[in-house]
Amino acid sequence: MERTNYSSGAPLEEIAGYSRMVKVGDHVYIGGTTAVQSDGSVCGETPNEQARFIFEKFTDLLKQAGAQVQDVIKVKAYITDMGFAKEVADAYSEIFKSVRPLFTMVETPKLNRPAQKVEIEIEAVIGCEIS
Repeated sequence: MERTNYSSGAPLEEIAGYSRMVKVGDHVYIGGTTAVQSDGSVCGETPNEQARFIFEKFTDLLKQAGAQVQDVIKVKAYITDMGFAKEVADAYSEIFKSVRPLFTMVETPKLNRPAQKVEIEIEAVIGCEIS
């Protein structure tokens, strides 16, 4: 199977040696992503705003790999307070409610920056048909 690495252009990717997204065959994996914008600032103050930004970023990344939202089979969200769960779930539902992938949300004590409240990763299989 062919493997393709994708970068988001974040400087840390090159320094640490990781990819934002990896495609292996028909499988697409997007690593933990926060609401950091290209200028390095965090987009959104609320967990809902941050999650919406991340899901929009995912939609664009999936297109680069030839995938779409309907191909997503697993979503995992890390939040810094379980009190944020409804806000993140609401943002998730806007995109994935009809797709119904696996969805796990766990609390973590903190993320890279105090302003970051949400980090999300996904897995997709291109060509999945919902039955």
